[in-house]
Amino acid sequence: MSNMIETKELIFEYKGNEEENVVAVKNLSLTVKEGEFLVVLGHNGSGKSTLAKLINAILLPSGGKVYVNNMDTSNEEMIWNIRQKAGMVFQNPDNQIVATIVEEDVAFGPENLGIDPAKIRKRVDEALKSVGIYELRRKPPHLLSGGQKQRVAIAGVLAMRPQCIIFDEPTAMLDPSGRKEVMDTIKKLNKEGITIIHITHFMEEAVNADRVIVMDDGKIALEGNPKEVFSRVNKLKELGLDVPQVTLLAHELINEGIEIPEDILTVDEMVSRLCQLL
Repeated sequence: MSNMIETKELIFEYKGNEEENVVAVKNLSLTVKEGEFLVVLGHNGSGKSTLAKLINAILLPSGGKVYVNNMDTSNEEMIWNIRQKAGMVFQNPDNQIVATIVEEDVAFGPENLGIDPAKIRKRVDEALKSVGIYELRRKPPHLLSGGQKQRVAIAGVLAMRPQCIIFDEPTAMLDPSGRKEVMDTIKKLNKEGITIIHITHFMEEAVNADRVIVMDDGKIALEGNPKEVFSRVNKLKELGLDVPQVTLLAHELINEGIEIPEDILTVDEMVSRLCQLL
């Protein structure tokens, strides 16, 4: 399986006054395989959103390299190709929606590529069906819920036929219902073969990932599958992060002398383990 994303000793520095430069990403080396579901966690200021923008070539490295499907993001001639391969969905869908009708918004990207109208129609319909809002295709976006708007934004990216989608805290502004809608969509897209990089501060959204990295001070502080990462409860607390509530409950029960695994992630797992003790 080849690499979809690769960073090599990546550095990014926000320029301020001479004494106020901030190094947001520090010598970070990372690979993301084709079809992988990677979740990036970290507190505010840890560098995770900066990393997202570097992968999508919105920002360019101060040092090191970023490769998207072997294309160097520092090569200006490759920017358009890179952004077709790796689409991005932002925190606020209102910043990504440009048209007054849902299907027109989803068509915006392919139209700018000069694609044949019949093919655009097919792409738009497929994208809307993929995210489960085809029946809303003729609605004005401002009448939709937050979760529905975010799925419009995702459909707009999908219509560009990317191989990878970077989600930069797409559920941060949503209620629990909207968060579930978006997360169900993200998991579905990954099962269809799209590489997912999901940046979030909601620990529960990392449970179904193939791999989790935790960033702190511009570097990778923890890395592994969800069970490996979330079993490090004390380390996560040191980094200013929570853990899934079920994992925290398991940690507390273990401290009380109850013999259950420390890497429990879901309610079903907890119920099963507790039933075995009865």
